[in-house]
This record gives sequence, structure tokens and C-alpha cells, in this order.
Amino acid sequence: MQEKGTISIHTENIFPIIKKFLYSDNEIFLRELVSNAVDATQKIKRLASLGQYGGDLGDTTVQVSFDKENKTITIADNGLGMTAEEIKKYINQIAFSGATEFVEKFKEAKDANEIIGKFGLGFYSAFMVAKEVEIQTLSYQEGAQPARWVCDGSTSFEISEGSRTTRGTTVILHLSEEGEEFLDKYKLQSILDKYAKFLPIPIQFGTKTESKEDGVDEAGKTKYTSVEVPNVINTTAPIWTKSPSDLKDEDYLAFYKELYPFSEDPLFWIHLNVDFPFNLTGVLYFPKIKK
Repeated sequence: MQEKGTISIHTENIFPIIKKFLYSDNEIFLRELVSNAVDATQKIKRLASLGQYGGDLGDTTVQVSFDKENKTITIADNGLGMTAEEIKKYINQIAFSGATEFVEKFKEAKDANEIIGKFGLGFYSAFMVAKEVEIQTLSYQEGAQPARWVCDGSTSFEISEGSRTTRGTTVILHLSEEGEEFLDKYKLQSILDKYAKFLPIPIQFGTKTESKEDGVDEAGKTKYTSVEVPNVINTTAPIWTKSPSDLKDEDYLAFYKELYPFSEDPLFWIHLNVDFPFNLTGVLYFPKIKK
């Protein structure tokens, strides 16, 4: 199975806008792709809770990784996945009205968030940093076949048989020369801390070292060895999602220290839980201010 075609965007001027005019905000590519992965994972969990998916959910962690040698960044999930037909529907057809007006209105834009969010171009923000984007995906639907999609940043794409053997989607960014600045652990970590700190699905980025008990020595003392374990970088249930009656002062202080590790304890805080006329939850801290 192999198919080639042209992405339906009605104008070839969209990609230069994404890659050039929005360059100043290029870090949002990671936010958008991780958000897509989280959304796909939440949807499969929702289907399972409704009895519309009877398979094993398994590990629902979203994984972010990079490869300096091959100059790639990969975002992988175990969410819904897609069929080849769904790729054509959701990836190939950027079909919004007034594309010409869109180009004219935003060709001088400096705020990528306005464009990306308003027109649903989240996935295509990948081309801000990538010269080629590859998707490997397998739908949750029974009997679905794995599919592969690849695009070099032009309006041409190719769909063929994929290699993924488990449910979900893997997005591989083959970075452009300008995008190679993101092949840095600390840079990627800072972006994930900024945008993914409180996403509701676990986000794994790299590994961390922990000590594990490994028997006892000749003196009868416990021995420890260092092991590499997955590094989940986000808190999936921050304190504002919990009931105030289930929290102690220590919980609020610990959360504040997590956000501001070098600050003094706050003077006090207010746990907000409003459901009318709009829904609002959060914790409002009042920090100490030095004169």
C-alpha cells in the first residue's frame, strides 16, 4: 500500500507562514504535539470507560525523546491511533474557508499562538523546526492496519504501510538545520516544564537514576545499586483539582516550593473553587515581598 497526494490547503502559501513568519515562537511545536498525544490518550481512556473499547489500555504514558546522531525528536503515545483514511481526513485536509484572506491577514503575524490555535494548525507547527515529519500509527479499531505518513514540508505527502505494532501514534521530526537547537536535553526539558507541567496524562522525558536495594554486604548492611528508571516530568493531579478538605497546609506549601523552589513560604493562600457563572479552580498564593 502506497499513496501519494497533495495536502488540501487551497494555497501553498500556508507553509512559508508556518515555517518563517512564526519562527520567533518555534518552541510551541512541542506543546502542540504533546497536547495532541495527550488528547488521543484521553479519548481512548474515555472510550474504555464507556465500554466502547474493550482492549487493554496498558501504559498510557506519552513519551518524548530525541536523538542527536539522527537529528530527530519523537513524540509517541498509546492513544486512539489513526487509520490511513483518518490520516487523510485529519492531517491532509487543512480545509478552512477564506485561505487567501488568511494569508494576507497573518503574513506579518508575530503571535504564533493566535494563528496556531485559531485555525487548528497545531500539528503543522512541527514544520517550524522540521524539514520532514513522519507519522507511524495504528488505530484502536479492530482489524486496523498500521499506516505511515511522511511529508517534507511541501504540500506533497506519501501514505504507505506502517511499522507500528501497538495502538497509538508516533510522530518523528527530522529536524532542519535551524531546528537542531532543540537537540538539547535542558532546552526540551524547559519547554516541557513550561507547557506540560500539569497535563492530565503522564509525560515521560528521558530517564533518571534511583537507588535500589541489592541485598546485604558481609557486615550485614543493605547494599544499593543505581538503576535507570523512566522520568515522568509532570504532575497529573495538581492540588487545585483536589478538595480543600483533603489537603493540609504542608500540601499547599510543598506545591508552592515545587513552583518556586528558591522563594520563602507564602504569607497565605486561597483555594478557589467556583462553578457559577463559570467554572474556575485554582490556588491563589500571596508571596512575601522583600522591601
